[in-house]
Amino acid sequence: MSRASTPSALDRWFEVSARGSTVGREVRGGLATFFTMAYIIVLNPLIIGTQPDGTGGFLGGGDAPDLAAVAAGTALVAGVVTLLMGVVANYPLALATGLGLNAFLAFGVASLPGMTWADAMGLVVIEGLVILVLVLTGLREAVFRAVPAQMKIAISVGIGLFITIVGLVDAGFVRSGSGTPLELGIGGFLAGWPTLVFVVGLLLTIVLMARGVRGSILIGIVVATALAVVVEAVAQLGPRTGADGEVADPRAWGLNVPALPDSWVSAPDFSTLGQFSLLGSFQAIGVVSVLLLVFTLLLADFFDTMGTVVAIGAEGDLLDAEGNPPRMRRILVVDSIAAAAGGAGGVSSNTSFIESATGVGEGARTGLASVVTGIAFLLATFLAPVVSIVPYEAATPALVVVGFLMMTQVKGIDWADLEIALPAFLTIVLMPFTYSISAGIGAGFIAFVVLKIAKGKARQVHPVLWVVAALFVLYFAIDPLKEALGVS
Repeated sequence: MSRASTPSALDRWFEVSARGSTVGREVRGGLATFFTMAYIIVLNPLIIGTQPDGTGGFLGGGDAPDLAAVAAGTALVAGVVTLLMGVVANYPLALATGLGLNAFLAFGVASLPGMTWADAMGLVVIEGLVILVLVLTGLREAVFRAVPAQMKIAISVGIGLFITIVGLVDAGFVRSGSGTPLELGIGGFLAGWPTLVFVVGLLLTIVLMARGVRGSILIGIVVATALAVVVEAVAQLGPRTGADGEVADPRAWGLNVPALPDSWVSAPDFSTLGQFSLLGSFQAIGVVSVLLLVFTLLLADFFDTMGTVVAIGAEGDLLDAEGNPPRMRRILVVDSIAAAAGGAGGVSSNTSFIESATGVGEGARTGLASVVTGIAFLLATFLAPVVSIVPYEAATPALVVVGFLMMTQVKGIDWADLEIALPAFLTIVLMPFTYSISAGIGAGFIAFVVLKIAKGKARQVHPVLWVVAALFVLYFAIDPLKEALGVS
């Protein structure tokens, strides 16, 4: 064999040639994946960085949002865990803060009375460690089998609808009505330049997606933000909310007022790192509530990962005869560590991203692509000030589009089978209608068990589901039980 044809150490370590790829393809694939999912650096701060916790504080411990710090932390953790996936598991899979998971944390966990963001992040750390134990003991597959496949689909679809309504409300496209819970715009009509920015961003994103343009979500955010900057420079709208917290101008910007920053690059602020309290939630909301919330986080994280890993493997022809990817245990270990790392980093659970399929579509087949993606995320930590430009109206079209992508899974539910269709329906609709992901999951599980009992099929219910349904009954009845027992 000639010197020119001898595989390099890099090639041998990542098995590049052995998997039918080249270093060039891996680099291109890694960059493609990064640009497809880089929107999370902008979107995650707008979801978790703008929501006050149960005590009125914001992520990082301040009394006002610090989006640049959340963006820097988001990019840092994503970079580290994606590098870990590449080096340890040698799989073309990138990880970052999970959409849906972060929405649940912001609106369903941190906002609970008495909860702080540190408490909420502590729950994420606990959830990641629990998943890690399940992986190392081989119990992950057992838990995976306990929840019916169509209920898993319903949970994902429900979260999709939940983040869609969050996006529409945050953009001001849908608002509280006079005489109705919600209405279109202001008084039933669309009004204001910021609403136009949202509409343009949404239409652009869906057109780009329909045409198969990679990175369509990120392009939509960037173009809508540029339009918002121009609109603000001309119209001088200012913020929708005044200094007293009341709405001053309903036609103005919902969050950030889009204006070019003094500096595009700065030393990253990693103040969210280590901002977690491992046991604080137990004191804040009680053991039963903590168990339910950890289980809900575990469900969402747990099943999304399994589906994503297999989907990426199938796209890259990396699965074995039984449909398993190479080094499955290592992949799951890294994913579990990523979940805990997201909580420890103060940026919500990190999980595998289906956008990794973009890199695989460019030819990536190994962990070298993940290394490239990870390095790109680390470099992006220096661009965190850019996040302060993006208003709600430019970022929320991405939430609507991601909601659509999650909604497409609804076809996997057998709507003719009422034993599964009714619980799935309750799961899906109660998440957006109650503004609570856990309420939807709990109602769905309880309904599933009740219907099985009513049909004389109680033996078909997995023991794990009996326990979970019972816990959710306690969860929903916790206030009447406290009153009955005289507990404050």
